[in-house]
Amino acid sequence: MRDLVRRIDSATPPGRDRAVDALRALAILGVVLGHWLVSALVVESGTVRGASPLRYMPQLAPISWLFQTLAVFFLVGGQVAVGSYTSARARGTTYGQWLGARLARLSRPVAAVLTVWAVTAGAMVASGVGLETVHTLVKLAVSPLWFLLVFSALTAATPLVARLHPVYPLAVVASVDLACFGYGGPAWLHSVNVAAGWLVPYCLGAAWARGRLTGRATGWALLLGGAAATTGLVLWAGYPAAMVGVPGVAISNLDPPTLAVVTFGLAQCGGALLLLGPLRRVLARPTAWAVVALVNLSAMTIFLWHQTAMMATTATGLLTGRALPGLHTVPDGPAWILARLAWLPVFAVALLICWAAFRSYEQGRPRSRSRSRSRGRSLVVAGQRTARPAPTPVGMRLTVSHTVDLLKGE
Repeated sequence: MRDLVRRIDSATPPGRDRAVDALRALAILGVVLGHWLVSALVVESGTVRGASPLRYMPQLAPISWLFQTLAVFFLVGGQVAVGSYTSARARGTTYGQWLGARLARLSRPVAAVLTVWAVTAGAMVASGVGLETVHTLVKLAVSPLWFLLVFSALTAATPLVARLHPVYPLAVVASVDLACFGYGGPAWLHSVNVAAGWLVPYCLGAAWARGRLTGRATGWALLLGGAAATTGLVLWAGYPAAMVGVPGVAISNLDPPTLAVVTFGLAQCGGALLLLGPLRRVLARPTAWAVVALVNLSAMTIFLWHQTAMMATTATGLLTGRALPGLHTVPDGPAWILARLAWLPVFAVALLICWAAFRSYEQGRPRSRSRSRSRGRSLVVAGQRTARPAPTPVGMRLTVSHTVDLLKGE
């Protein structure tokens, strides 16, 4: 592990902003923990249905404020995409080549999860599992894909939106909400906010890449202004307090995005910008940076399989023959919360198993053993040759070399 930490630190380009990677990792982990805490599967009369503790205990809405971190992911996505596209154009890379490389890492893990769940759904139907249960499980498994579709569309539109001011999509979101909620506009009109809502933090990220979001004053303005606007919308305009979808509730802040979730995202983006300095200081430590780098290298695998890990744990629990608290029971009280917290480490182990099985679809295959062996004989740190490390198993050497290669090419 010391070898891996050292290699990752030395392989990181000097100009890489490690805080950007940390924000991405925090955003992904926030979504994972949020889903594990507010998504429940209830078993009743042999049927599995979805539920949420936020419906039974609305006072838990602040949990969604902590773990609904999608705006930060779009902020980082816009910043990275604009920087990457600018560098690609300087190298003479065409738009098609650049876009293909950006989307390839998304498409491979998506194909894997769709294939596995297509086979799983077919097997469940063939074995007599009820269609309602199959629908609940498949919907939960593939629900993260809507996010990737939007993210891919915005990535493809990067050359068009790179200089778009965030106030324009923000105005679109406000106008659509006013038309739908204030004047009874058609429901389909609200779907416009799927693109416009997430375009706001994406354009903020693009402005960040152009050097426009400098100084802590900007971060504080976004944080305080977004928080004040969100508070006003919840208290006086009738928007839900939960920043995620809640089953059985008439209005969802997230599907599609409402003005409240967009202003909340502005506050999150402001907080993220204020964290850049502290994160850079922490990530100067090689061990902290290695953890962030490894999470980023598997970000899509973690995101796509975390719901499957939760459902696999739930299905395994059914083998006990009884409803387990926090896993199969209705999320309607503090006892469920305590039980669910106890299940989180089990979900993490299940996700680790999924990661081991499917990470190659995101990261690609490691290079040949012979190349790894020849490259692993010595280390170069800060331009100086170091003593050869203690012998490590070939599998570990392959993992170290492959991880470093991915980091260099990320």
